Amino acid sequence: MGANITGIPLRNQRTQVVKSTQLRSDELTQREESMTTIKAVRLASLVTAINVLVASGFSIAAIIRPQYLVAESVPTEASLLLAMYAAARTIPLALFALGAIYKQATPALLILGALAGAMQLLDAGIGLFQHDLGKCAGPLFIAVLQFFVVYLLHRSVRITPQTQRG
Repeated sequence: MGANITGIPLRNQRTQVVKSTQLRSDELTQREESMTTIKAVRLASLVTAINVLVASGFSIAAIIRPQYLVAESVPTEASLLLAMYAAARTIPLALFALGAIYKQATPALLILGALAGAMQLLDAGIGLFQHDLGKCAGPLFIAVLQFFVVYLLHRSVRITPQTQRG
C-alpha cells in the first residue's frame, strides 16, 4: 500500500474522497427534494387559496345578489336561506385553509385541499345535473387541478422524510 506526502495510505484517502463525494451528493439530493417540497407547498397553497376564495365569493354573492349567479331569478327567502347554508360551509373552509397556508401546516393543507377539491367535484356534478356546461366545466377543472396539486404535495412530503432518516 503506497502513501502520499501526507502520510495517509492511498486506500484511506480514496475511501475519504468517496465518502466526501457521497455526502455532497446526499446533501444535493436533500436540497433538491426540499426545493421540490417548497415548490409543491407553494403551488398547493396558491391553488387552494384561489379555490376556497372563489367558492366563498360565489356563496357571498348568492346572499347579496342572487341575480349574479342565476339570471332572471327573484330573490326569495328560500334562495337566501340556501345561499346562507352554502356560505356557512365555504367560509369556514376558506378561513381554515388560509390559516393552514399562513402557518405552513402541510398536513392540514393536504386535508383541506382535498376537501376543497371534493366540494368542487360535487359542484361539477350539480352543473352536470342542470345540463349546464359552464357550471360543470369550471368546477371540474378546478377540482382536477386541486387534486393534482394535493397529489404533488403528498408525494413530495412522503419522499422528503424518508431521505432525512437515512
